[in-house]
Amino acid sequence: MKSLGSKATGARLERMTASPRWAGDGFRNMHPILPGLRDPNAPMPSWTDFLCGPERGTPAQPLPSLNPLETWQRKSASGLRVTWLGHSTTLIEIDGVRVLTDPVWGPRASPLRLAGPKRFQPVPVPLRAMPPVDLIVISHDHYDHLDYPTIRALAQSEVPFVTSLGVGAHLEAWGVRPDHITELDWWESHELAAGGLRVTAAPSQHFSGRTLRTRNATLWSSFVVRSERHCVFFSGDTGLTTEYADIRARLGPFDLVMLEVGAWNPAWGDIHLGPENALKAAQLLGASALLPVHWGTFRLAMHAWDQPAEYLFAHSRASPARLLMPKLGEPTEPALASGTVEPWWRSVDSEEPSPGARPSDGKLPTIIPWPLD
Repeated sequence: MKSLGSKATGARLERMTASPRWAGDGFRNMHPILPGLRDPNAPMPSWTDFLCGPERGTPAQPLPSLNPLETWQRKSASGLRVTWLGHSTTLIEIDGVRVLTDPVWGPRASPLRLAGPKRFQPVPVPLRAMPPVDLIVISHDHYDHLDYPTIRALAQSEVPFVTSLGVGAHLEAWGVRPDHITELDWWESHELAAGGLRVTAAPSQHFSGRTLRTRNATLWSSFVVRSERHCVFFSGDTGLTTEYADIRARLGPFDLVMLEVGAWNPAWGDIHLGPENALKAAQLLGASALLPVHWGTFRLAMHAWDQPAEYLFAHSRASPARLLMPKLGEPTEPALASGTVEPWWRSVDSEEPSPGARPSDGKLPTIIPWPLD
């Protein structure tokens, strides 16, 4: 099954095994787990729990979303603009360069066409309508971050990819040209030829694998995107780690940090932040502005779909970082954002949509269909 990806071989594998993070049979997290992150007494959700889902695990109707295409045609006033497109997919516009993170347009976070977590929220923009991008960043190889049908579609373009060690084997197997793939170990950087952009892989505390037999066979990373004037941190998937202080010291300061806040559970609190630890991570990173990602698209845990947003809305005032909670498809400039958050997600439970938003129609043209092979 091609959606499972491909194993690294040859020079790619040699480079992986030379990494300080390679433990003989796979990659490993380098820092000890902080106390209290994982509850040893918390039961692991069963398959029945995942199949049936928690109460309010998905919204009753599609979330309000905006069409950013018209805004994208104009330059940002500040030089830094970001648009959240769902889950961990964002378009970063940084001093004239467009960077797409963890692009997922497929219908499921799964290797299967008819089973696995199904997206409950379509992407605000069809992939075929997206403007040209200069770079695609992929943090790791889990299905909700590395999507087979999306990569198959993007492989037809000339856009370069930057990703973690080993992930390039999947990309190459799905049609991306080898000379368009750059794989980084932590603290390594890649200079984009156009735009004077530097992308650096940084630590995260997570794991990888598209099958049980390929667990930790590729590296997982956070990424820092820096231009001459601006700097953005993208967490990928991670638990809370003191390495964030090192990242701040070596690669900061940051104009914007994008941190994962969804799919958290006490049984795996060491490998996902959740909203509470995202606020702590933002403080370690010295964030001036925080944009939450990794929520509002798939049901991947046992909490209510809007629990991350509600927690951040209730507790963010205690954080020095300004909270940015744009609607799906709403371009946002951190330097110009007021920091005042309107809980737009609550309109899903009301009869009327929030002002200025349109409910997404949920039609499939916003989703890349599964390739026939």
